[in-house]
Amino acid sequence: MKKFIPVIAILFCAAASYAKPTPDAALEMLMKGNARFVSGKSIHPRNTPARRQLSAVKNQGDYAYATILGCSDSRVPVELIFDAGIMDLFVIRVPGNVFQTDEIAGAEYGVGHVHTPVLMVLAHTDCGAVTATVAMTDKHGHAHKLERNIPALLKPIIPAVAGARKNRPDLKGKALIEYASELNVLREIRQLFHNSASIRAAVKAGKVKVTGAIYDIASGKVVLMEQKKIARIFSEVEKDRSRSTKEFAD
Repeated sequence: MKKFIPVIAILFCAAASYAKPTPDAALEMLMKGNARFVSGKSIHPRNTPARRQLSAVKNQGDYAYATILGCSDSRVPVELIFDAGIMDLFVIRVPGNVFQTDEIAGAEYGVGHVHTPVLMVLAHTDCGAVTATVAMTDKHGHAHKLERNIPALLKPIIPAVAGARKNRPDLKGKALIEYASELNVLREIRQLFHNSASIRAAVKAGKVKVTGAIYDIASGKVVLMEQKKIARIFSEVEKDRSRSTKEFAD
């Protein structure tokens, strides 16, 4: 009889109704999870065999509450730092947390098909991609050689580094890297809004909140960026005639 218990549990869970949280509530879930992680009190929710088996028979779109674009860095394990479980987060990871075509497509899938009420661009301190971009663009530095495909990966980060140098010429070293990382988050959000009419439509409909954040690899804390900065970027893109206006593929 024991061998039937997991199946019964799965059927019971599958039958249970689950209402997606609002964007604000979903963001609160993320931040409460991070607070548990920082304090060393992670509860590792929804990581049971039953949850894993449920994921094989249910649609992730009924459960996931956030899409997160994060960095590939091994020091930034997204599910762990938000104390989340299976079917909680739709995660896109790429060095430097940049939005190029594939990543924008991933965000559109997360919002449009997984129906996540939050979309977060998550950078982190001591980012290797930003550090490499700073070195690569330093006219007076001695950058080491990069493998042939890496400069193309770093290219989208160059405007953020240039902006950091222009805005704060007094910053050097680590301080410059951290400031450039923040500007890069804002730039990537602008890129997303500019190139995805479907994401903008979801924002206007109140279906998703787009936000940016920085993860401190030493403390484990995630710090949210001011939402008014995101709102200002959205407003500016809406007025930009060069923005994408096509929501769907032919």
